[in-house]
Amino acid sequence: MANAKIIQEKQLVVDEIAAKLRNSSTTVVADYRGLNVAQVTELRKELREAGVEFQVLKNSLVRRATASAELTELDAVLTGPTAIAFGVNDAVAPAKILNSFAKKNEALKIKGGVVEGRVVGVDQIKALAELPSREGLLSMLLSVLQAPVRNFALAVKAVSEKQEAQA
Repeated sequence: MANAKIIQEKQLVVDEIAAKLRNSSTTVVADYRGLNVAQVTELRKELREAGVEFQVLKNSLVRRATASAELTELDAVLTGPTAIAFGVNDAVAPAKILNSFAKKNEALKIKGGVVEGRVVGVDQIKALAELPSREGLLSMLLSVLQAPVRNFALAVKAVSEKQEAQA
């Protein structure tokens, strides 16, 4: 019979994983089998610098957490060695970092994930990874918003120059 203390500790881990699944804007599940220690260390460093938490977790504990977080569709990808990246602040960072790392290291395989509370497949994670960063999107929006004002200013300047030339 299992020790009550061990069961309680495992329940705490399950509750912690469920809270991370609920609170993260993007969660990416990956298979890290075949990566050496140096590669995993490099990946962890990149993710840490981006504010993404990366953990290797037991599938049985994650399955219990997905049931608690009402994300049981994720259970289908919880086979074999599983590492999970939890991104809280930047929704694109976990997908972008893992996708670029997977391109350089074929041993890393993205299995799926959760984006804004919805379970998504590998294709959606890779599509998310191809999006520009938040700063890039904001700069694009800013240039779109500035364009009409800039064009109006150029038109006014051209009219005033034409009038000066005629005078």
